[in-house]
Amino acid sequence: MRIQASVVDAVGAPFRLETLELDEPGPGEALVQIVATGLCHTDAITRDGDLPLPLPGVLGHEGAGVVTAVGDGVTSVTDGDRVVIGWPYCGACRNCLRGEPRYCARLGEALVSGARLLGPRAGQSALHRTDGSALSSHFFGQSSLATHALTWADALVPVPDSMPLEIMGPLACGISTGAGAVLNSARPGPGDSLVVYGAGAVGLAAVMAARNTAATTIVAVDRHSSRLDLARELGATHTVSASDDTVEEVIEACHGPADYALECTGVIPVVRQAIDSVGMLGTCLLIGGAPAAAEFTADHLTTLWGKRIQGVLGGSGSSETLIPTLMRMYHQGRFPFDRLIEFFDLDDVEDALQASHAGAVLKPVVRMPQAPTPLNRRSS
Repeated sequence: MRIQASVVDAVGAPFRLETLELDEPGPGEALVQIVATGLCHTDAITRDGDLPLPLPGVLGHEGAGVVTAVGDGVTSVTDGDRVVIGWPYCGACRNCLRGEPRYCARLGEALVSGARLLGPRAGQSALHRTDGSALSSHFFGQSSLATHALTWADALVPVPDSMPLEIMGPLACGISTGAGAVLNSARPGPGDSLVVYGAGAVGLAAVMAARNTAATTIVAVDRHSSRLDLARELGATHTVSASDDTVEEVIEACHGPADYALECTGVIPVVRQAIDSVGMLGTCLLIGGAPAAAEFTADHLTTLWGKRIQGVLGGSGSSETLIPTLMRMYHQGRFPFDRLIEFFDLDDVEDALQASHAGAVLKPVVRMPQAPTPLNRRSS
């Protein structure tokens, strides 16, 4: 079938709207008409070559929409179901069988091979130009910067009718990454202190999640005063303006080294600040995506004294558990992630990414042409 998609032709090239051909669903697959797709840092760094998706290709990995067709053997979803497209995983490796599909042994292949991971057409792209030439599909199992996406049906998470579908896509990655790092990985206990470096969408999701735990000190660090103000509204007990004295100010706010530090920026000097913010038996969680081949250092002696440095992908856990949990928390008024969202059109992807990079927008969400216009749509 013919679809409209935002295509990246080469490393560093702009996103460009194009008509493409998308395969019909095969065994185990589902076709989703996309309503809206969130944009995040991962889309930007992939376009810039820091994730090795073969280009040309279609990005987008925070898609939400409506199932319009399913392939043979699919029973988990049916036509008309409202869904978020979760992360892909093989379901058969050691980590998947342990209940950690975010760390699937085939994760790299699942996210950025540019083709299907599973099924009889595994290894094949689902996207072609009208002249028959192939493009990379299945970015994070979906390539949802398009009017339609073909995905593995078991990755889909149902969205209740009571939920606004157009804002649910970011729960697939950016929002769940921050929230899941707190709820699944840190799990702060009564009276614990937690500091979040970077009050963007991921960091603010972590702040909102921390507010729903027994942590009593929640510190947000950022260079944008407007983001720090919002962090306080969303649950931060303290805010720190990023500077050379950040670590000292964090330790003062926590009345000693923090129990947990979440590094959400991927900026290497900030990584070191986050590590230095926690003390003995403290944990620094690395969440933000740094440029390819980036390295960081840590002080050996203080790390030796029980400090933990842990990487976290996608908030850990599984889409099937984490995404519905965040939906329910949102519905209960305990996780107002909709406050982070601004809408753009499919032909405005470049503007959306630039606004996000400049700090003017926290979570850009791209609505597809067939979707109704939201009340708070950002004008072009």
